[in-house]
Amino acid sequence: MDNNYFNANWNYPTSIRNGNGRISELTSACAELGITAPLLITDPGLANLGIVQNCIADCSQAGLKIGLFAKVKSNPTGQNVSDGVKAYHLGEHDGVIAFGGGSALDAAKAVALMIGQQGSLWDFEDVGDNWTKVNTSDMAPVIAVPTTSGTGSEVGRASVITDEDNHIKRIIFHPKMLPEIVILDAELTLSLPKLLTAATGMDALSHALEAYCAPGYHPMAQGVAIEAIRLIKNYLPRACANGEDKEARTQLMVASTMGSMAFQRGLGAMHALAHPLGAFYDSHHGLLNAILMPYVLVANQSAITEDIARLSRYLELEDTSFNGFLQWIISLRAELEIPNKLSDIGINTDRAVEIGKMAFRDPCASSNPIAMSENIYQKIFVAAVNGEL
Repeated sequence: MDNNYFNANWNYPTSIRNGNGRISELTSACAELGITAPLLITDPGLANLGIVQNCIADCSQAGLKIGLFAKVKSNPTGQNVSDGVKAYHLGEHDGVIAFGGGSALDAAKAVALMIGQQGSLWDFEDVGDNWTKVNTSDMAPVIAVPTTSGTGSEVGRASVITDEDNHIKRIIFHPKMLPEIVILDAELTLSLPKLLTAATGMDALSHALEAYCAPGYHPMAQGVAIEAIRLIKNYLPRACANGEDKEARTQLMVASTMGSMAFQRGLGAMHALAHPLGAFYDSHHGLLNAILMPYVLVANQSAITEDIARLSRYLELEDTSFNGFLQWIISLRAELEIPNKLSDIGINTDRAVEIGKMAFRDPCASSNPIAMSENIYQKIFVAAVNGEL
């Protein structure tokens, strides 16, 4: 193997406060970062719930001038980010509390980035050296509080934002987009419905699994990925069966964060396909990854058989072959009531050629175990629509 293969730059994340009830430390986290007027950014579904309103009340009682911005779509858009920046300036805020699922966290991080920037959000898309154009001195500090166990955006240095004009999801990146403090309080996830718990949990699995199978050299991330997969295997079915199971919820939240840490190693075809599908159909990202998972595994089989066998032994599967692992994934999806094919969620093959082209150009395609053509991505998509493994 070429010695240059081992040349790599590694970054590991931030200050994380994990434990039930630790949302009570939100005001002290603001104080630690010198935030006196935070803007809490969340989605409309959470804005009026107790978990958000209690945080607002606690911050107000502590003397913080807190504001609320909740105009965030399930697949956040450039307009959502622009509106958030306007709200930040209008309220004279000095920091951001990113509160919610991956959509709210991604939108909030993008808002914090754009506070000090001129020009368009798309100027900072993760292409070439765009990230070097960021004025970091005026970026807003971010405290991240996830309420789902899926995206791991709380420890990510990027946001996935939909460019509605061009029907494409763009990755906005800068190292300083990483939140400075993360509060992992699994009690915030207790009310999450079963199907959303399943979809977000499978999203976490897709992160860890694609990172584990990616060809890049990052043994630390690979080790994190394999343990994240074990936690998801053991605790996602439990969390779905009993949403009040705090141990399962805690382990699942940690696994989600680990999955995001791991994908520094790279992602792959699941995400390369899920991104354009989310942009066109506004479908839940985790659900898309969950449906696509076995079809992508089969497409990558020739390059990942040995890795999957090693993973299967660690997971203590009865059948440690590739087919045994594939059947475990299919059985897990069935147990969690995840649809078998994309047509089950209203997606057809009308845009197959376009989806294939967009997946091929998606940044995640570069770290897939096999370099795939537009035509191969198109075939995987059609197979996933029709349920043809």
